[in-house]
Amino acid sequence: MAITRLSLTDFRNHSRLEIAARAGFVLLTGPNGAGKTNVLEAISMLSPGRGLRRAPLSAMAREGGPGNFSVFAALDQADLGVGTEPGSPDRKKVRINGAGASASGLSEWLALVWLTPAMDRLFVEGASGRRRFLDRLTYALVPEHAAATTRYERAMRERNRLLNADRPADPSWFDALEAQMVEHGAAIMQARRELVSHLSARLTQEPEGPFARPLLSLDKSSDADPEALAAAMRASRPADRAAGRSLVGPHRTDLTVIHAGKGVAAERSSTGEQKAMLLAIVLAHADAVAEARDMRPILLLDEVAAHLDPARREALYDRLAARGGQTWMTGTEPAPFAAIRETATHIELA
Repeated sequence: MAITRLSLTDFRNHSRLEIAARAGFVLLTGPNGAGKTNVLEAISMLSPGRGLRRAPLSAMAREGGPGNFSVFAALDQADLGVGTEPGSPDRKKVRINGAGASASGLSEWLALVWLTPAMDRLFVEGASGRRRFLDRLTYALVPEHAAATTRYERAMRERNRLLNADRPADPSWFDALEAQMVEHGAAIMQARRELVSHLSARLTQEPEGPFARPLLSLDKSSDADPEALAAAMRASRPADRAAGRSLVGPHRTDLTVIHAGKGVAAERSSTGEQKAMLLAIVLAHADAVAEARDMRPILLLDEVAAHLDPARREALYDRLAARGGQTWMTGTEPAPFAAIRETATHIELA
Protein backbone atom coordinates (compact mmCIF):
# COMPACT_ATOMS: atom_id res chain seq x y z
CA MET A 1 0.00 0.00 0.00
CA ALA A 2 1.38 3.37 -1.00
CA ILE A 3 0.20 6.82 -1.99
CA THR A 4 1.60 7.49 -5.46
CA ARG A 5 0.12 10.97 -5.85
CA LEU A 6 -1.13 13.41 -3.25
CA SER A 7 -2.97 16.60 -4.14
CA LEU A 8 -4.00 19.32 -1.68
CA THR A 9 -6.20 22.28 -2.57
CA ASP A 10 -6.73 25.13 -0.10
CA PHE A 11 -5.71 22.93 2.82
CA ARG A 12 -4.14 24.85 5.73
CA ASN A 13 -1.28 26.93 4.27
CA HIS A 14 -1.23 25.08 0.93
CA SER A 15 -3.24 26.73 -1.83
CA ARG A 16 -2.16 23.99 -4.22
CA LEU A 17 0.33 21.20 -3.57
CA GLU A 18 1.11 18.16 -5.72
CA ILE A 19 3.41 15.40 -4.48
CA ALA A 20 4.46 12.34 -6.49
CA ALA A 21 5.73 9.58 -4.21
CA ARG A 22 6.61 5.91 -4.20
CA ALA A 23 6.79 3.09 -1.70
CA GLY A 24 9.43 3.35 1.01
CA PHE A 25 10.40 6.55 2.80
CA VAL A 26 8.84 9.91 1.92
CA LEU A 27 10.74 12.74 3.61
CA LEU A 28 9.26 16.20 4.09
CA THR A 29 11.84 18.73 5.24
CA GLY A 30 11.82 22.49 5.59
CA PRO A 31 11.69 25.31 8.15
CA ASN A 32 9.03 25.65 10.82
CA GLY A 33 5.83 26.97 9.28
CA ALA A 34 6.44 25.46 5.85
CA GLY A 35 3.47 23.12 6.25
CA LYS A 36 5.14 19.72 6.77
CA THR A 37 2.76 18.60 9.51
CA ASN A 38 -0.12 19.99 7.44
CA VAL A 39 0.70 17.44 4.74
CA LEU A 40 0.58 14.61 7.26
CA GLU A 41 -2.69 15.97 8.63
CA ALA A 42 -4.14 16.01 5.11
CA ILE A 43 -3.21 12.35 4.66
CA SER A 44 -4.68 11.51 8.06
CA MET A 45 -8.03 12.88 6.86
CA LEU A 46 -8.18 9.90 4.48
CA SER A 47 -9.29 7.78 7.43
CA PRO A 48 -12.36 7.83 9.68
CA GLY A 49 -12.30 10.49 12.37
CA ARG A 50 -10.94 14.00 12.68
CA GLY A 51 -7.31 13.49 11.71
CA LEU A 52 -4.08 13.75 13.66
CA ARG A 53 -4.85 17.21 15.13
CA ARG A 54 -8.55 16.50 15.79
CA ALA A 55 -9.31 19.98 14.52
CA PRO A 56 -12.68 21.20 13.21
CA LEU A 57 -12.97 20.81 9.45
CA SER A 58 -13.53 24.55 9.06
CA ALA A 59 -10.10 25.19 10.62
CA MET A 60 -8.41 23.16 7.86
CA ALA A 61 -9.59 25.44 5.05
CA ARG A 62 -6.87 27.86 3.93
CA GLU A 63 -7.12 31.29 5.51
CA GLY A 64 -8.00 33.73 2.76
CA GLY A 65 -9.21 30.91 0.53
CA PRO A 66 -12.75 30.08 -0.64
CA GLY A 67 -13.64 28.42 2.70
CA ASN A 68 -13.46 24.79 1.58
CA PHE A 69 -10.64 22.32 0.89
CA SER A 70 -9.94 19.03 -0.84
CA VAL A 71 -7.43 16.23 -0.36
CA PHE A 72 -6.92 13.60 -3.07
CA ALA A 73 -4.71 10.52 -2.97
CA ALA A 74 -4.04 8.01 -5.71
CA LEU A 75 -3.22 4.50 -4.46
CA ASP A 76 -2.29 1.43 -6.46
CA GLN A 77 -5.88 0.12 -6.39
CA ALA A 78 -8.08 3.11 -5.54
CA ASP A 79 -8.48 6.87 -5.65
CA LEU A 80 -9.56 8.49 -2.38
CA GLY A 81 -10.77 12.02 -1.83
CA VAL A 82 -12.02 14.00 1.16
CA GLY A 83 -12.94 17.62 1.62
CA THR A 84 -15.62 20.18 2.31
CA GLU A 85 -17.91 22.20 0.10
CA PRO A 86 -18.76 25.93 0.10
CA GLY A 87 -21.57 26.50 2.55
CA SER A 88 -20.83 23.26 4.46
CA PRO A 89 -17.43 23.93 6.10
CA ASP A 90 -17.91 21.33 8.85
CA ARG A 91 -19.28 18.44 6.80
CA LYS A 92 -16.73 15.91 5.59
CA LYS A 93 -17.38 14.71 2.05
CA VAL A 94 -15.78 11.44 0.98
CA ARG A 95 -15.29 10.01 -2.50
CA ILE A 96 -13.88 6.58 -3.28
CA ASN A 97 -13.03 5.89 -6.92
CA GLY A 98 -15.05 8.94 -7.88
CA ALA A 99 -18.26 7.93 -6.09
CA GLY A 100 -19.67 9.35 -2.86
CA ALA A 101 -19.01 7.16 0.17
CA SER A 102 -19.06 7.12 3.96
CA ALA A 103 -15.98 7.98 5.99
CA SER A 104 -15.97 4.50 7.51
CA GLY A 105 -15.47 3.07 4.00
CA LEU A 106 -12.01 4.63 3.81
CA SER A 107 -10.66 1.93 6.17
CA GLU A 108 -11.34 -0.75 3.57
CA TRP A 109 -8.82 0.82 1.18
CA LEU A 110 -6.26 2.56 3.34
CA ALA A 111 -4.78 1.86 6.75
CA LEU A 112 -3.06 4.77 8.50
CA VAL A 113 -1.23 5.13 11.79
CA TRP A 114 0.51 8.27 12.99
CA LEU A 115 2.78 9.50 15.74
CA THR A 116 3.11 13.19 16.54
CA PRO A 117 4.91 15.15 19.27
CA ALA A 118 1.50 15.85 20.85
CA MET A 119 1.15 12.11 21.51
CA ASP A 120 4.21 12.02 23.74
CA ARG A 121 1.88 12.47 26.73
CA LEU A 122 -0.49 9.69 25.67
CA PHE A 123 0.32 7.54 28.71
CA VAL A 124 0.07 10.28 31.32
CA GLU A 125 -3.08 12.07 30.20
CA GLY A 126 -6.72 10.96 30.22
CA ALA A 127 -8.15 7.67 28.97
CA SER A 128 -9.95 9.30 26.02
CA GLY A 129 -6.68 9.82 24.13
CA ARG A 130 -5.67 6.21 24.64
CA ARG A 131 -9.09 5.04 23.43
CA ARG A 132 -8.73 7.11 20.26
CA PHE A 133 -5.25 5.67 19.72
CA LEU A 134 -6.59 2.15 20.33
CA ASP A 135 -9.47 2.67 17.90
CA ARG A 136 -7.24 4.08 15.16
CA LEU A 137 -5.10 0.97 15.40
CA THR A 138 -8.25 -1.17 15.34
CA TYR A 139 -9.62 0.53 12.19
CA ALA A 140 -6.62 -0.77 10.27
CA LEU A 141 -7.03 -4.34 11.50
CA VAL A 142 -10.85 -4.50 11.50
CA PRO A 143 -12.24 -1.99 8.93
CA GLU A 144 -15.86 -2.45 10.06
CA HIS A 145 -14.82 -1.14 13.50
CA ALA A 146 -15.20 2.42 12.16
CA ALA A 147 -18.86 1.90 11.31
CA ALA A 148 -19.51 0.21 14.66
CA THR A 149 -18.05 3.12 16.63
CA THR A 150 -20.00 5.67 14.58
CA ARG A 151 -23.30 3.85 15.19
CA TYR A 152 -22.56 3.29 18.86
CA GLU A 153 -21.76 6.96 19.42
CA ARG A 154 -24.90 8.04 17.55
CA ALA A 155 -27.10 5.84 19.76
CA MET A 156 -25.27 7.06 22.89
CA ARG A 157 -25.87 10.71 21.96
CA GLU A 158 -29.59 9.99 21.63
CA ARG A 159 -29.59 8.17 24.99
CA ASN A 160 -27.82 11.12 26.62
CA ARG A 161 -30.53 13.45 25.29
CA LEU A 162 -33.14 11.27 26.99
CA LEU A 163 -31.15 11.37 30.22
CA ASN A 164 -31.17 15.17 30.14
CA ALA A 165 -34.80 15.61 29.09
CA ASP A 166 -37.05 17.71 31.37
CA ARG A 167 -39.46 14.81 31.76
CA PRO A 168 -38.53 11.15 32.36
CA ALA A 169 -38.58 9.35 29.03
CA ASP A 170 -40.55 6.20 28.27
CA PRO A 171 -38.41 3.21 29.36
CA SER A 172 -39.04 1.59 25.98
CA TRP A 173 -37.05 4.40 24.34
CA PHE A 174 -34.09 3.56 26.56
CA ASP A 175 -34.55 -0.12 25.74
CA ALA A 176 -34.39 0.56 21.99
CA LEU A 177 -31.30 2.79 22.17
CA GLU A 178 -29.51 0.50 24.61
CA ALA A 179 -30.18 -2.44 22.28
CA GLN A 180 -28.29 -0.55 19.54
CA MET A 181 -25.49 0.37 21.94
CA VAL A 182 -25.16 -3.25 23.06
CA GLU A 183 -25.10 -4.56 19.49
CA HIS A 184 -22.43 -2.17 18.29
CA GLY A 185 -20.66 -2.00 21.65
CA ALA A 186 -20.14 -5.77 21.67
CA ALA A 187 -18.55 -5.54 18.22
CA ILE A 188 -16.33 -2.67 19.39
CA MET A 189 -15.11 -4.57 22.45
CA GLN A 190 -14.47 -7.73 20.41
CA ALA A 191 -12.46 -5.81 17.81
CA ARG A 192 -10.39 -4.10 20.49
CA ARG A 193 -9.67 -7.41 22.19
CA GLU A 194 -8.57 -8.91 18.87
CA LEU A 195 -6.24 -5.99 18.30
CA VAL A 196 -4.63 -6.24 21.73
CA SER A 197 -4.27 -10.01 21.28
CA HIS A 198 -2.54 -9.53 17.90
CA LEU A 199 -0.23 -6.85 19.25
CA SER A 200 0.62 -8.79 22.39
CA ALA A 201 1.57 -11.83 20.34
CA ARG A 202 3.82 -9.70 18.15
CA LEU A 203 5.43 -7.81 21.01
CA THR A 204 6.12 -11.02 22.94
CA GLN A 205 8.22 -12.25 20.01
CA GLU A 206 10.31 -9.09 19.90
CA PRO A 207 13.67 -9.25 21.70
CA GLU A 208 14.68 -6.57 24.15
CA GLY A 209 16.36 -3.94 22.03
CA PRO A 210 16.42 -0.24 21.25
CA PHE A 211 12.64 0.07 21.64
CA ALA A 212 11.31 -0.75 25.10
CA ARG A 213 8.88 -3.68 24.87
CA PRO A 214 5.41 -2.83 26.19
CA LEU A 215 2.81 -5.18 27.66
CA LEU A 216 -0.77 -4.26 26.69
CA SER A 217 -4.09 -4.98 28.35
CA LEU A 218 -7.62 -3.59 28.49
CA ASP A 219 -9.48 -2.79 31.69
CA LYS A 220 -12.41 -4.89 32.89
CA SER A 221 -15.00 -2.78 31.06
CA SER A 222 -13.96 -4.55 27.85
CA ASP A 223 -14.81 -8.01 29.22
CA ALA A 224 -18.59 -7.66 29.37
CA ASP A 225 -20.64 -9.93 27.07
CA PRO A 226 -23.76 -8.46 25.38
CA GLU A 227 -26.15 -9.67 28.09
CA ALA A 228 -23.98 -8.31 30.88
CA LEU A 229 -23.54 -5.01 29.04
CA ALA A 230 -27.30 -4.67 28.54
CA ALA A 231 -27.98 -5.41 32.23
CA ALA A 232 -25.30 -2.92 33.30
CA MET A 233 -26.82 -0.16 31.15
CA ARG A 234 -30.31 -0.77 32.56
CA ALA A 235 -28.99 -0.77 36.13
CA SER A 236 -27.02 2.42 35.51
CA ARG A 237 -29.97 4.56 34.38
CA PRO A 238 -30.48 6.33 37.74
CA ALA A 239 -26.78 7.15 38.07
CA ASP A 240 -26.65 8.19 34.41
CA ARG A 241 -29.58 10.59 34.90
CA ALA A 242 -27.78 12.18 37.84
CA ALA A 243 -24.58 12.51 35.82
CA GLY A 244 -26.33 13.56 32.62
CA ARG A 245 -24.35 11.07 30.53
CA SER A 246 -23.83 7.35 29.96
CA LEU A 247 -21.42 5.90 32.51
CA VAL A 248 -21.27 2.31 31.25
CA GLY A 249 -20.02 0.96 27.96
CA PRO A 250 -16.99 0.68 25.67
CA HIS A 251 -16.69 4.48 25.59
CA ARG A 252 -15.21 4.11 29.09
CA THR A 253 -12.56 1.52 28.23
CA ASP A 254 -8.91 2.29 28.96
CA LEU A 255 -5.69 0.81 27.55
CA THR A 256 -3.04 -0.17 30.11
CA VAL A 257 0.62 -0.28 29.08
CA ILE A 258 3.48 -1.72 31.16
CA HIS A 259 7.23 -1.49 30.48
CA ALA A 260 8.02 -5.22 30.18
CA GLY A 261 11.67 -4.95 31.09
CA LYS A 262 11.07 -2.99 34.28
CA GLY A 263 7.54 -4.01 35.23
CA VAL A 264 6.67 -0.32 35.54
CA ALA A 265 3.51 1.37 34.25
CA ALA A 266 4.12 3.44 31.12
CA GLU A 267 3.03 6.66 32.84
CA ARG A 268 5.84 6.17 35.38
CA SER A 269 8.49 5.48 32.74
CA SER A 270 10.84 8.12 31.37
CA THR A 271 9.84 10.29 28.41
CA GLY A 272 12.31 8.45 26.19
CA GLU A 273 10.96 5.06 27.26
CA GLN A 274 7.40 6.19 26.60
CA LYS A 275 8.38 7.31 23.10
CA ALA A 276 10.13 4.01 22.49
CA MET A 277 7.09 2.04 23.66
CA LEU A 278 4.81 4.03 21.35
CA LEU A 279 7.12 3.25 18.44
CA ALA A 280 7.21 -0.43 19.43
CA ILE A 281 3.39 -0.56 19.44
CA VAL A 282 3.13 1.14 16.04
CA LEU A 283 5.76 -1.13 14.45
CA ALA A 284 4.14 -4.28 15.87
CA HIS A 285 0.76 -3.02 14.66
CA ALA A 286 2.07 -2.57 11.11
CA ASP A 287 3.30 -6.17 11.14
CA ALA A 288 0.00 -7.48 12.53
CA VAL A 289 -2.06 -5.65 9.88
CA ALA A 290 0.25 -6.79 7.08
CA GLU A 291 -0.24 -10.40 8.18
CA ALA A 292 -4.00 -10.19 8.80
CA ARG A 293 -5.02 -8.07 5.79
CA ASP A 294 -2.13 -8.46 3.37
CA MET A 295 -1.73 -4.67 3.41
CA ARG A 296 0.81 -2.72 5.45
CA PRO A 297 -0.41 0.54 7.03
CA ILE A 298 1.07 3.80 5.86
CA LEU A 299 2.96 5.37 8.76
CA LEU A 300 2.94 9.13 9.39
CA LEU A 301 5.82 10.03 11.73
CA ASP A 302 5.99 13.72 12.61
CA GLU A 303 9.38 14.89 13.90
CA VAL A 304 10.18 11.40 15.21
CA ALA A 305 13.77 11.15 14.00
CA ALA A 306 14.83 14.37 15.70
CA HIS A 307 13.78 13.00 19.10
CA LEU A 308 15.63 9.67 18.84
CA ASP A 309 19.26 9.07 19.70
CA PRO A 310 21.44 7.83 16.77
CA ALA A 311 21.20 4.14 17.78
CA ARG A 312 17.39 4.15 17.98
CA ARG A 313 17.16 6.21 14.79
CA GLU A 314 19.28 3.68 12.90
CA ALA A 315 17.26 0.80 14.34
CA LEU A 316 14.01 2.49 13.26
CA TYR A 317 15.21 3.02 9.69
CA ASP A 318 16.52 -0.55 9.45
CA ARG A 319 13.27 -2.05 10.67
CA LEU A 320 11.06 0.10 8.45
CA ALA A 321 13.20 -0.65 5.41
CA ALA A 322 13.17 -4.38 6.12
CA ARG A 323 9.38 -4.53 6.50
CA GLY A 324 8.56 -2.47 3.40
CA GLY A 325 5.47 -0.31 2.97
CA GLN A 326 5.40 3.49 2.94
CA THR A 327 6.47 5.85 5.73
CA TRP A 328 6.05 9.63 5.61
CA MET A 329 8.43 11.50 7.93
CA THR A 330 8.99 15.18 8.68
CA GLY A 331 11.96 17.16 9.94
CA THR A 332 13.33 20.67 9.86
CA GLU A 333 16.76 19.48 8.69
CA PRO A 334 17.79 16.72 6.23
CA ALA A 335 20.70 15.63 8.46
CA PRO A 336 18.78 13.09 10.63
CA PHE A 337 17.72 11.33 7.40
CA ALA A 338 21.19 11.03 5.89
CA ALA A 339 21.12 7.22 6.07
CA ILE A 340 17.97 6.94 3.93
CA ARG A 341 17.96 10.05 1.73
CA GLU A 342 19.45 8.28 -1.29
CA THR A 343 16.55 5.83 -1.54
CA ALA A 344 13.75 8.09 -0.28
CA THR A 345 11.32 10.43 -1.98
CA HIS A 346 12.53 13.76 -0.60
CA ILE A 347 10.37 16.90 -0.77
CA GLU A 348 11.72 20.21 0.48
CA LEU A 349 8.93 22.59 1.50
CA ALA A 350 9.63 26.33 1.57
